[in-house]
Amino acid sequence: MTSVSKLQQLRELSVVVADTGDFDAVKRLRPVDCTTNPTLVRKALDLPVYAEAIDKELAWARTQSGDKQAVVEEVVDRLTIAVGSALAGLVPGRVSTEVDADLAHDTEATVKKAHKFIDMYAAGGIGRERVLIKVAATWEGVEAARQLQRAGIDCNLTLIFNRTQALACSEAGAFLISPFVGRILDWYVARGEAPSNIDADPGVVFVRGVYDEFKRRGSSTVVMGASFRSTAQIEALAGCDRLTISPDLLEKLEAETGELPRKLSPVKAEANTHAPIDAERLAKDLADDPMATEKLRDGIAAFAKDLVGLRQTIAERLSAAA
Repeated sequence: MTSVSKLQQLRELSVVVADTGDFDAVKRLRPVDCTTNPTLVRKALDLPVYAEAIDKELAWARTQSGDKQAVVEEVVDRLTIAVGSALAGLVPGRVSTEVDADLAHDTEATVKKAHKFIDMYAAGGIGRERVLIKVAATWEGVEAARQLQRAGIDCNLTLIFNRTQALACSEAGAFLISPFVGRILDWYVARGEAPSNIDADPGVVFVRGVYDEFKRRGSSTVVMGASFRSTAQIEALAGCDRLTISPDLLEKLEAETGELPRKLSPVKAEANTHAPIDAERLAKDLADDPMATEKLRDGIAAFAKDLVGLRQTIAERLSAAA
């Protein structure tokens, strides 16, 4: 029996990413990378460490005239970068920064917002090599990633629930994909199809399959398991390229000991003779996969709702100070 924590053992097998914008949690848990989104930014507004940045941006907003909604949206962008910049000061790796979910079906707007974020980070002294632009894996998002990767901007394609969807991201040259383990399980459990053991967990099975297929194809796209419901799911994917984990599950892994064996290992690459995936193929394969269709749609809607909530919070704070 080892006395080494499971989190420490996991770090030897996979790159550990913190799925949070909580400054203190990232500082305490020491992940290599971290990620943020409107939900996490909204939570960050109540943290003392961000108070100065919030006050600065709200003060800037009060000096602006014109369309109030446009000002609010600009404040949200500026706070998103402020939170990401603070986190970048804590981790040695990357900060994933999410493009507005309401742009998920607009390639041109997604590319434009991504360039804006990269420029904003650069203005604060944070180079693009420290940032991942997070984009929903619709076909439009895949096409945006293709353009951004060619421009030297690395992307994290998120809301991955389907094999064809994952492969389309890889073919587009995406730096990283985030398949959602827990949300896949949720869908099956809601239909009375709970797995009998962790190896039958449909989210775990999916990520293992995508990981193996990417390695067989010699794909350089990183597979980062996301959206975990338990430490058992995380342990079942030990050895995956990266795992993005919430602070509460990171702390549980830190508190647990016992052997943590490797579950995923690279297989030998084979010649890739597969026909490229196009928009029609992706649409068909998603249509044939009700779980992926529902979860992708609902995921985009939830992220968009969180963005609306963040903008509303900023608008309320501006109104209260007026």
